[in-house]
Amino acid sequence: MAKLGSADVASLIRRDIIKGIYRQHERLPASRQMAETHGVARNTLRDALAQLEREGLIQTRAGSGTYVTYQKGTETIEALEHANPLELIDARFALEPHLCRLSVLQGRQTDFEEMARQCERMERAEHDPVAFSEADTAFHHALAKSSRNNLLIWVIGQINAVRSMDDWTRMRHVTLEPSIIRKYNEQHRRILTAIRSREPEEAANAMKIHLETARVSLMRAADA
Repeated sequence: MAKLGSADVASLIRRDIIKGIYRQHERLPASRQMAETHGVARNTLRDALAQLEREGLIQTRAGSGTYVTYQKGTETIEALEHANPLELIDARFALEPHLCRLSVLQGRQTDFEEMARQCERMERAEHDPVAFSEADTAFHHALAKSSRNNLLIWVIGQINAVRSMDDWTRMRHVTLEPSIIRKYNEQHRRILTAIRSREPEEAANAMKIHLETARVSLMRAADA
């Protein structure tokens, strides 16, 4: 059985929340218990819960626990539930090239260092699709943060939630072979290099090339 990453665990917990197994205002089980239930380390569970908190499904209260905040019928969550990986790519095409431009204008050295750290993580994960996917998500989250635009950061967080849905998880296992991971890693480095060089259009074009590569890979997998 393949090991679960934080994206996989987030998907399982999200499904339970949407189905009503965990209800609004209900406290989730203790982290140790949930980690044992899913067969993962507690830091993996912590990352999964952080993703769900960014999506607005849960809230952690210091000294009290983690509580469900999702209310059935929330349009944002229902849209995420029914979105597919190609819709994710299309949404990212609409936003992420411009995020690169904003990163050139607003990004700080600490942002670029965080993106570089995630590039290094991705490069170490050439044969580990789960680890690569988690670092990839973190890279794009760091890019969004560097824009200093809170609305866009929130929107990208909602879009990236699709990456831990069931369809995306299946596609990840099909498409993320070492050769495509190597290509993605080269593309991420080009994006970061252009941002650091303060070249907004070059960074935006590098992102478009990256997203087009991802789109072609997903379409081939869907047709297989």
